[in-house]
Parts: sequence; C-alpha cells; structure tokens
Amino acid sequence: MSRLTPRTEPVAGSDGRVVTAKRRPDFLSLPARTSKPRATGLTHVLDKGVNINALLAGIGSIAGYADIWKLGWGTAYVDPGVVDKVALLAAHDIVACAGGTLLEIAWAQGKADDLLAWAADVGFAAVEVSNGLVRMPIIEKRRLIERATRHFIVFAEVGSKDPQAPVSAAQWRHEMRSDLDAGARWVIAEGRESGTVGIYSDDGSVRESLVDALLEFPVIFEAPRKDQQAWFIRAMGCNVSLGNVAIDDVLSLEALRLGLRADTATLTVPGLSDTASAR
Repeated sequence: MSRLTPRTEPVAGSDGRVVTAKRRPDFLSLPARTSKPRATGLTHVLDKGVNINALLAGIGSIAGYADIWKLGWGTAYVDPGVVDKVALLAAHDIVACAGGTLLEIAWAQGKADDLLAWAADVGFAAVEVSNGLVRMPIIEKRRLIERATRHFIVFAEVGSKDPQAPVSAAQWRHEMRSDLDAGARWVIAEGRESGTVGIYSDDGSVRESLVDALLEFPVIFEAPRKDQQAWFIRAMGCNVSLGNVAIDDVLSLEALRLGLRADTATLTVPGLSDTASAR
C-alpha cells in the first residue's frame, strides 16, 4: 500500500537556488525581525492547558518564534505533566512563566513564598507578578517582585481584570515605574484573554492614548485577537512585543509581523494602501 510521504528532494527557485522545507525560505524582502534571545519583538504565549503530547508534536514548528510561555491561571498547579512541560520548553529556548493569577491567590492566602519555592522546584525560569484580581497594594506588589527576582525573571502585569475598573494612564505609568524599579524585567499591559479590558475598550478597540503613554517602558501588550495584533504591528512595526497569544496563533502572528497577511501587507508591498491591507 502506498503512503503519503513528505517531498524531500530539493526544488530550484527562480534564481536557481535550492529551496527545501527544512528551513524558512529567504527569497522575499521582509521586515527585519529581532532574533532570539529577544529584548524586543517578543511573542508571549498563553498556554490554557495543552497536554504534553500535543506540545511535543507541535513545538518544533513554533519554537523559533515563541519567547515566553505563560502557563495560564492555575493550570500549572493542576497539571501532572508540568515538570516535563517546563523542561521541554527550556530545551527549545522558550522561557516558561508561572501565571500571575496563581501567585495572586497564593499571596491572598499568605502562601506566596511557598508558591515561589514550588515554581523553582518545578523549573520555571520566570513568574508573573500581578494585582489585577486581588487587592494587592502597590507596595506589597513591589515587595513580592523584589523577593521573586532573587530566583526568577519577573514579568509584572499592570491593569485590572475588572471591565468596570477605571483606567488611568498616570496610575499605570506610576505602577510600571515602581515594578521596574523593584526588579521586573518587563511590564505587561493588561488585556486579558478576551481583549476587552485594560488597554482595550469593551468592544476590543485599542485605547490609543493609554498605549501611547506606556511606550517609554519595556512593555508587552496583551493582544489575543488578530485585529489587535495587526493594529500594534501597523502602528509600531514588526518588533512590538505582544502577549496572550494563543498557541495555535504563533505562526500566524509571525506572518502578521512579516507582512505576510493582508492586514499588514503594507510592510512588504510598496504602494499598498493601509485601507486595502486592513480589509
């Protein structure tokens, strides 16, 4: 019985060079992307609980584009395969990060140090420190960041998960400065998995004045939706750092960054109007 097998023989391109499926082709003129380990242009992935077998099957195709892998909410705490998952991510040069909600709950129960010890034992390279769920005063958040930086890369999230919470650019800037002064490596602008709070209005549109006020910081903008990702890339270029990216969207986001989707094709097609690319 015949089998479908991948085509492995080389194929000549228009200029005679050989193109194979084992590496990304380079015959197109594309925007210059930063390379790993990145300081800008980060892709921060939100893992909602993918099992280790599924991750093993797919990680090879996205490892070059994923920088930070946040195990969302409390999934790491209940996943029996978390140690293997974190080790697999490290082997592919992806920083595994424990989610902020889990640390907030631990802090509220007086168990923050226990959680940090557990995260170190699991092998996490990073933790997220946030106060978007519980009422953690900024001074307490700062102290928690200072403790966490002894053993981890710290991502500090700013913004509430409550869609009714007031949004103040001045307050966000103050908190981001405090977080960075305490030792956070990057700050994360809240958008949630839904993309309808924090830096977004309830319809998902970007609060542009808020975003503009944060650009002086090393910030990762949570952007779970394609239209939001495209807005940031069109406004700030391919090396804007974006977070809460679904695992299945890592490759499509990289295509957006490189102008290989209609939404951002102005980056690669001279003379193409923004209106045409946004359609």
